[in-house]
Amino acid sequence: MIFVMEIKVGQKSTYSRSFTMEDVISFGELSGDKGIHHIQPDSLGRIMVQGLLTATIPTKMGGELNFIARDFSFHFIKPVYVGDLISCESEIIKVDKEERLMRLRISMNGINQNNEQVFAGQVDGIIRL
Repeated sequence: MIFVMEIKVGQKSTYSRSFTMEDVISFGELSGDKGIHHIQPDSLGRIMVQGLLTATIPTKMGGELNFIARDFSFHFIKPVYVGDLISCESEIIKVDKEERLMRLRISMNGINQNNEQVFAGQVDGIIRL
């Protein structure tokens, strides 16, 4: 049996990080997402971070909970650029306890250093007991 901390609706976790050019290049090699906007600066000198790399920010809460994602919905609202500081607040919005697992729904909201929303989403999944 795996020990699971108390999990309840309303529980929140916040995690912040920024991405480097090295992160973008490495993710491009791993994923194959090497669009020109991830390689060449735009007219303001910015390199856009891959959306799915940005989507890794909220996975920290899932890792802390030993959560296995089953269904993931993500809405990219504004681009994220190399060097932007992104803060993600994840919140448990649904918990259903069963005999050998818990089913969770977690919402996610990402804000950049200018207090602009850059993504929103939710994920459904389980924690094995």
